[in-house]
Amino acid sequence: MAPASFHHITNTVCVMDASGSLGFSLVERLLQRGYTVHAAVQNHDCELQFGGLSCDKKKLKILYADPFDYKSIIDALRGCCGVFYNFEPPRDQSSYDEFMTEVEVRAAHNVLEACAQTETIDKVVFTSSATAVIWRDDRKSITADFDERHWSDINFCRKFKLWHALSKTLAEKTAWALAMDRGVNMVSVNAGFVMSPDLSIKNPYLKGAAEMYEDGVFVTVGLNFLVDAHICIYEDVSSYGRYLCFNHVVNRHEDAVELASMLTPSAPSHPQSFDQDLRIIQQRISSKKLNKLTVDFESRPQLEN
Repeated sequence: MAPASFHHITNTVCVMDASGSLGFSLVERLLQRGYTVHAAVQNHDCELQFGGLSCDKKKLKILYADPFDYKSIIDALRGCCGVFYNFEPPRDQSSYDEFMTEVEVRAAHNVLEACAQTETIDKVVFTSSATAVIWRDDRKSITADFDERHWSDINFCRKFKLWHALSKTLAEKTAWALAMDRGVNMVSVNAGFVMSPDLSIKNPYLKGAAEMYEDGVFVTVGLNFLVDAHICIYEDVSSYGRYLCFNHVVNRHEDAVELASMLTPSAPSHPQSFDQDLRIIQQRISSKKLNKLTVDFESRPQLEN
C-alpha cells in the first residue's frame, strides 16, 4: 500500500538527466521503491551504465532527451506523473562560465515548458543548489540564518564570476517563473556540495569555498541522503517551495583538511601542527524545513508492485 501522503495518477516518473551520479542514483532508488522509471539521457552511449543497476530493470525505460530538443523532452515525459530534473552540462561544455548560464537557463525553461504541456505531470522536483541561496553582498550583515527565503544576488555573482551560483540562481528563477505562470506543481531542492563518487577539485561549486567556510555556509550532502530527500519531497503532498538540503557543515579546520584530501587524494598530507586553527565557525545556514519533512521517510512503505 502506498503511504497516506502519496497520491499520483500513475507510478511512472521521469529522471532527467539520468546520466550523472545523482540521476543514476535516483533511477536506482526509484526502481527499488516500485516505480516505473523513464531514464532520460543526453547521449546514447550513456545507456551502458544502467547495466550495473543492482535492482530489477523490468520497469526501466531508457530514452534520449536533449534539453534543447523540445520534442525529445516531450517524448521522455509521455505517460509520466512526476519529473526529477537535474541539469548535466553538455559534454562539449563541461566547465562553468558565463556561457553556461545561458545553456542552463534555456534547458530549465524547455523542461518546465514541456512539463506544462504534458497533462499527466502532477509534480516536478527541480534540483538546484545552495549556491543559489548564499551569495549576497550583505551576507555578513544578515542576522538570521540563511534559509529557503534567501536568494543569491545576480549582480554579485557576475561581479565575482561565481558562474555556478549565477547559473543555478537564474535557472531556478526561470523555472519558478514558468511554473507559477503555467500552474506547474514544482518543488526545488537546493543541494549542498554533493559528496558523490566523482568528487573533483574542479567542481564549480567550490568557487569561493574559503569564503563559504568563513561565513559558516559551506555545506555538503551525501549522495544517498540527497536521493532520499528528492523522493521524500516528491511523495509528500505537503511539500512546497524550496528545500535546502545538506547533512554536514564544514566549519572546523579538520573538516576542511579532510575534504581537501578527498578532493586531491594525490597531494601530500601535512602533519597536524600545534598551532592549527581550532575555531569552530558558527553555522549560519539552516535546513530545518527539510528535516521536518524527512523525519519519517525511512519508515514509509514502498509502492505496491
